[in-house]
Amino acid sequence: MLYYLAVTVYVLACMLLLLVVLLQQGKGGDMASAFGGGGSQTAFGARAGASVLTRATTILGVVFMLGALLLAIIGQRGPGSLLSGVSTPSAPASTPAPAPGPEKK
Repeated sequence: MLYYLAVTVYVLACMLLLLVVLLQQGKGGDMASAFGGGGSQTAFGARAGASVLTRATTILGVVFMLGALLLAIIGQRGPGSLLSGVSTPSAPASTPAPAPGPEKK
């Protein structure tokens, strides 16, 4: 139950982090402002949006990192090998016939 709750929160945090990062405006100038384009288009205004999106990015980044660690710890099933439950055959099922070679006269 805890595992599925952690996975759900983790996937939601990943999607929100992706959305918040894509909503942010780059720190460098836009291509339009380089060629004399006047206004920049922001979703939340000039300065207030940057602080909200920056804070959301920080919080979601921390949730992403802690979620990855939590899922790695929960998903660990203890020491073992992938082949720990496989039995090794004691003898081959059949021996292959020797390949025919050149005959001696």
